[in-house]
Amino acid sequence: MTRKFLFSILYAALTLGANPVFAEKIDLSAVSELREGDMKKLVFHSEPREIKVKTFLDVDGNEVSLDDYKGKVVLLNFWATWCAPCREEMPAIDALQAELGGDHFAVVPVATGRNPVPMVKRFFDKVNVTHLPILLDPDQSMGRGNSVFGLPTTLILNAEGQEIGRMLGDADWHSPEAMTVLKALMPTTS
Repeated sequence: MTRKFLFSILYAALTLGANPVFAEKIDLSAVSELREGDMKKLVFHSEPREIKVKTFLDVDGNEVSLDDYKGKVVLLNFWATWCAPCREEMPAIDALQAELGGDHFAVVPVATGRNPVPMVKRFFDKVNVTHLPILLDPDQSMGRGNSVFGLPTTLILNAEGQEIGRMLGDADWHSPEAMTVLKALMPTTS
């Protein structure tokens, strides 16, 4: 085999094995400058923070982990059925998942505390939430373990699963302002 041929095989292997989501470093100071409207409440951290408690339950009681979302920017929303601002923002969060959810982005709405599955289902039906899973943190271990002390609280995770930003309170997550910020956090693809 020629040397040129070996280099072309090595180049192809490296190219195919490269993950652009993990390779791209996001300039959070530049993204911070894009914040308008409700997004002004979104605080970006100077350094990514590790998520301390990563597990929660699905509708059937099976354990799910944030590690399942690695490679995606995640909007991790802590909410509850009894929380009026949470209920108000949920249709916008559903619309956000419908528009941006996919290979590079996911909304992970975790109902923390006492939120019986039938009650969550009724609420989702009432406000026509159709793109979000029912995810639960019944003992609040995930919320408390990640310093969530009020609802709603939304964490933004980078593709490595680290917290890069946080918002306390509700927001219109499907607004043009939110979409601008979230799209800036996602990797550019060619």
